[in-house]
Amino acid sequence: MAELSLLPAIRKSDSKAVLIADGTSCRHQIHDGSGREAIHVARLLEQALA
Repeated sequence: MAELSLLPAIRKSDSKAVLIADGTSCRHQIHDGSGREAIHVARLLEQALA
């Protein structure tokens, strides 16, 4: 399913773009399919508050 739209969009995105995925399996699929790291939205908020 990820190859239908998600992974192609990630591959086309700026390599510095922050990828957000709340689900553990979603983050694993993103990493396995694109080599990029996605973080949970809570981690993004944590970084913004630091």
